[in-house]
Parts: sequence; C-alpha cells; structure tokens
Amino acid sequence: METLTVIAFGIAFFTLIMVSVALHEIGHMVPAKLFGVRVPRYFVGFGPTLWSTRRGDTEYGIKGFPLGGFVQLLGMYPPRPDGRRRRTRLADFADAARDAEWEDITPDDVANQRLFYQKKTWQKLIVMAGGPMMNLLIAFFLLLGVTAGYGVVRPQTTIAYVQQCIITDASRTECSASDPKSPAAQAGLQVGDRIVSFNGTPVSSYSQLSGLIRANLGGEARITVERNGQTVNLTPVHTVVSSVPGTLDPGTRVQAGWLGVSPDRALVRGGPIDVLSDMWTMTAQSAVALVQFPARVWNVVADMVTGQPRSPYDPISIVGASTVAGQVVASGEVSWPDKIATFVSLLASVNLFLALFNFIPLPPLDGGHIAGALYEGAKRRLATLFGRRDPGFFDTARLLPVAYAVGGLLLLSGVALILADIISPVQIF
Repeated sequence: METLTVIAFGIAFFTLIMVSVALHEIGHMVPAKLFGVRVPRYFVGFGPTLWSTRRGDTEYGIKGFPLGGFVQLLGMYPPRPDGRRRRTRLADFADAARDAEWEDITPDDVANQRLFYQKKTWQKLIVMAGGPMMNLLIAFFLLLGVTAGYGVVRPQTTIAYVQQCIITDASRTECSASDPKSPAAQAGLQVGDRIVSFNGTPVSSYSQLSGLIRANLGGEARITVERNGQTVNLTPVHTVVSSVPGTLDPGTRVQAGWLGVSPDRALVRGGPIDVLSDMWTMTAQSAVALVQFPARVWNVVADMVTGQPRSPYDPISIVGASTVAGQVVASGEVSWPDKIATFVSLLASVNLFLALFNFIPLPPLDGGHIAGALYEGAKRRLATLFGRRDPGFFDTARLLPVAYAVGGLLLLSGVALILADIISPVQIF
C-alpha cells in the first residue's frame, strides 16, 4: 500500500510540474502575442504529437514525452547580415538554422513587424522573462498559501535543549567525565530560556541568533535571556569553533562558532513579507547549488557506479522530486496537514529552481536570450550616444553552437540524474 501511495502521489506531483512547465511557456506566449509576434506552435512535451488543435495562427498540442514543453516564437534569428564576411563553419551553421526558420516566415510577417527580432529591447526582455517570472509567481502563491493558511515550522529563540559537554569522539553521543563543558552549559543556559541579546545585539529571530553565534567563532559570548519573566545576564563564556553544516549549502561542513543549544520550534503563520524572505533564502541556496551543479552531477554518477548511498542534498531530477513528494505523503511519521503543506512547498521549490535555472545567461535558456537582448540594446544605445551608425540586430543564430553544447550537457545531466533517481533514489525517511 505504501508503494502504491508513493507511485500515485509521485505521478500527481510530476503532473503538477508539467502544468508548471505549461504555464512557463504561457508566460512567454502571452506577452509575445500582445506585442504582435507570430506564435506558430505551443506544445507540452516533446517527440511525436499525441493531440493538437489550431486556434487562430497557433497550433496547440501535447507530445509523447512529457519532459518539458516549448512555444515557437517566429523570427528568433534575424536575416543574414548584409555585406561580405568571411565564410566559416560557424557562419554556415548559423545560416543553415536561419534558413530553416525563414521557410515559415512570409513577406507579411516581415512587413507587419510580426517577428521576434524586430521587437524593441524592452519587449524582448518581457517576452523572455515571462516564462521564469511565471514560475516565480507560482512559487510565491504556493508558499503564501502554505504560510498564511497553515503555517511554517520555524526555530524560535527559546531553548529546547542544552548540550552539556563537547564530545570530540564521533562514536559517542553521551557525555563522559573527561569531556569539557559546552559553552551553553558554562554560561548556565536552561531549557525554556529565551535569548534576547547576544554580545549586546538584540535578538529578534533564531536565524539572526544563529548567524551571530557562527560569526563569533571562538570569541567571547555575553548572553542575556528572559527566564520566568525576568531578564537574566548569564556568565560570559567563549563559543568554540566547530565543524557545522553550511548555511547556503547544508551538504558541506564549515568552521563556525558553536554554542551548544537547540531551539524550540513552532508552527507560525505569516504573510507576503515572510514568503519573500523565505524565497530570498531559497534563492541564495539555489544559486550555490547551480554553481556546483556540474560537479554535483558527476559525484552523483560516481556514487551510483560505486554503490554509495545518495545524500539528501544531492541534485535530483523531476523523477526524483516526484519520488520524494510521494515518500512524504506515504510516510506514517507525518500528519496529513503536514504532508499537504510539505507537498505544496516542494512544488513551490521546484518552480523557484526552474525560474532561477532559466535565468542563467546561456543559450538556449531564457537567460541567454535576455543577455542577447541586453547586449543588442546596449550596442544600439551607445551607437546613438556617440552618433554612430545603427549596429543592427544581434545575430543570435551565431550562438547556436553554444546553445547545442549547453543543451547537450543538460540532456546528459538530466538522463544521468533520472537513472540515479531510479537506481539509487534519495531516501528522506
């Protein structure tokens, strides 16, 4: 029964991701049509067409492999530049792709300014940013629904546990007589104390307190707590430098200050400001993960080949994310309200990651087209400023080798992660 639940809700999660992808493409299509760009095709999936219908001059449909989607904006490649230029394989490759697209372009499309390359820079930016922005909006409203409607479990400044000693032997979990006292024990911290200041800095949240403790390294710590309604200044101590999980990359260990306490946790409701704060933290963590993505994929493949267990911080594919969502729902350790909240939060995090991923300034990602539009706009603005001839459109076709190289790398990475998620899936329970 548990396996069936994992499969059923995994499929449901996968379907919702595909809905998010479809909405991403709508984020491109709607502004493109508003600005007069001809949109011949809008499809969810790739491969053979399973179903399609035509509305106006756009064919809408579903294809056989539901691993993405696309919207065709006519005129992504400007016409071949005028004048002579040295013939190279790169130029021939670009011209071949350009010629293939221009087979669908009619004289009316050119005359009526219905081609993407003919649009103003700000219009191009809106069209290309529309897809990732759609994913950001989906992530925001999903997280807002969870945060405002149910709440998020957040660490508090109230102490739930005080570690009494510093254990240097990883094989033990209990204190021995020879172990030195932890800084928290030396200071006299007690369960139920609410930390109100650290080294004279008022404390309003546990994330702030954690940052202060980490940054303190081995320095003096002067702690003030609220205990039984009274303000108490504790005995000054020194925090110790210890190996702790990284803030932006919990899968790594960093040297930081350590006090020896664990916070109380509470289900707290919030509003849009709280959601934006959470999304900012998730964005910073995702940015680190994106920088490390190639190395992490390589490590996942190496671990899969050698039989090493997966880390919960490893990158996963859409299949892996769907499996994790199914595991959450199937778990008997989580209440149904928590299951639903976690399920929705996972979907929001995937949408946020999709948005950030697509903003990477490399073709064929949306960020690559955004970078191209900005480059074109900057060249034209500088030409106007210095009274020079209009440099014309940026020839995006010449970036096709880069687009194919990046696309090939993403395809290989995706296949590798899907295999890893099938052979050695991440286990969160």
